[in-house]
Amino acid sequence: MKTYIKSIALLLLVITTACEDVIDVTVPTASPRLVVQASLDWQKGTDGSNQEIKLSTSTPYFDTNRTSPVNTAIVTVTNKDNGVVYNFANQNDGTYAVTNFEPVIGHTYELEILYNNERYSATETFISVSPINRVEQSVEGGFDEELLDVSIFWNDPVGIENYYLIRFIESGDVVPIYEDYPDEFVDGNELDTFFEKEDDDDDSSAEFNPGDVVEISLYGISKQYDNYISLLIEQYDSAGDPFSTIPGQLRGNCINIDNSDNYAFGYFRLSEYDTVTYTFQ
Repeated sequence: MKTYIKSIALLLLVITTACEDVIDVTVPTASPRLVVQASLDWQKGTDGSNQEIKLSTSTPYFDTNRTSPVNTAIVTVTNKDNGVVYNFANQNDGTYAVTNFEPVIGHTYELEILYNNERYSATETFISVSPINRVEQSVEGGFDEELLDVSIFWNDPVGIENYYLIRFIESGDVVPIYEDYPDEFVDGNELDTFFEKEDDDDDSSAEFNPGDVVEISLYGISKQYDNYISLLIEQYDSAGDPFSTIPGQLRGNCINIDNSDNYAFGYFRLSEYDTVTYTFQ
């Protein structure tokens, strides 16, 4: 009987080995494209004079060098309402910065990038945001009434179409969580949003505990940017789902004026924001 079992096991091993084929996956490649990280954010209580824009080029999916900074561009931002031009200085690390920027709520700004003899342009309006009223922790506001969660509250202006971006990050984390929030059905109310970790019986760090520190920021954003970021968040959240649809390319609002086929990735936005840091009790 033992010999019979060993024979079956050997036969299965031979069949399994014989059926193994090496499959070479060919991943399509494309020419590098300009990637624009141009979020000019004005924190309440500051003058907003220090701003920076980051430029890089896209890299192949399996490339271990995940960053490819652009150090040969000319970057300007122009306030279209008063004609003031801000020349962003090259920091030689893919970053372009100014120390004299003047944010004006409601004014329209134009970003212009000259790179490889081609001009890229984007236009956006500086969007305001209401201050955060308060922060509360609870075990009742989330999905699991045994876990701590944290909420922020703010007043939505009456009769104005508003769009919000909420950025949440716990101390020690590298990647923040983002949530977009239009006021389409809640105009003029006190709004709130909460964050809660998923329960994991084997890992106490998978839930909030007293002493944990979190930072939550509330941004005012345009309708156009809300459309963009909501799709980006959706694609990120479904990245691990094998049944999700293949995500499309998100081009953002940076247009190549000289060669429309050589479009850029990324977005130019201008937001006022409020932020709070909270320690769980």
